[in-house]
Amino acid sequence: MATREPEIIRNKQQMRNWSRSMRAQGKTIGLVPTMGYLHQGHLSLITEAQKHTQLIVVSIYVNPGQFSANEDLSTYPSDFQGDIEKLKSIPNGVDVVFNPQNLYDYGVERERSGGNKREKEGGIVSCLEDEGRGGIGHETWIRVERLEKGMCGKSRPVFFRGVATVVAKLFNIVEPDVAVFGKKDYQQWRIIQRMVRDLDFAVKVIGSEMIRDEDGLAMSSRNVHLSPQERGQALSISRSLFEAKSAAKRGITVCSELRRSVIESIEAAGGKIDYIEIVDQETLEAVEEMKSGVVLCVAAWFGKVRLIDNMEIHV
Repeated sequence: MATREPEIIRNKQQMRNWSRSMRAQGKTIGLVPTMGYLHQGHLSLITEAQKHTQLIVVSIYVNPGQFSANEDLSTYPSDFQGDIEKLKSIPNGVDVVFNPQNLYDYGVERERSGGNKREKEGGIVSCLEDEGRGGIGHETWIRVERLEKGMCGKSRPVFFRGVATVVAKLFNIVEPDVAVFGKKDYQQWRIIQRMVRDLDFAVKVIGSEMIRDEDGLAMSSRNVHLSPQERGQALSISRSLFEAKSAAKRGITVCSELRRSVIESIEAAGGKIDYIEIVDQETLEAVEEMKSGVVLCVAAWFGKVRLIDNMEIHV
């Protein structure tokens, strides 16, 4: 049964005022940051947040800082009205959708770095919401230096500074008590946890379990770009991860053997490997011998779509 329609806020100060007025009433606030085009995985994050706080804010913001020069921001799927309808269907509902126009003014930096047209247009729109700044762009970034270096950070070197900086801004604007992130983006979740610890944000960061489609493919907004053939081929990712987990449970402890089996399975299905790593769940440092508390992380291309997946393993 449909629930109430969430309030939509696009102005940063209005968002901050709402949060502070709720806090003054003794309410607790949960934040679920998203880039929109919501699916069941996102909705599961909201359900998790509802377990911890009284009020829920969902941010919908496609962050240009997460896209490198060779990635086309303009092709990222978007359906704002569809997102609102999905949020209305959630039991107990969502209180606010925070949908800012722009959270980081790139000024001339994005022009110089060769960003695409949408990035340039988004970057020059003022996100300061006041006057008299003289068109000065932002230049402050947050780096979680060690955790961002491996895995996705190797092929996407500016990705995590974009994530960490915008998430920090969302925390400063919404001022939540709890924020929920999906474990599908495992490295991102750990980076946000570390940022919160290191910079003393008063936010509890919760990692919510990954949601898969019935065929096993990890839910992602990018899945819509897969052709039927590519989607079938991409199932090799989840199959190989579950097989590797079973092998570890059977006593295969040499990580190179497990990695090799995953690589062979994905490549045999037509995928192009970006990385396959077995790392410690906390430090994200590579391990050579299987131990309790590791995670097997995969990034692979099928056609023009880059997919990520992972499997936590405890032996």
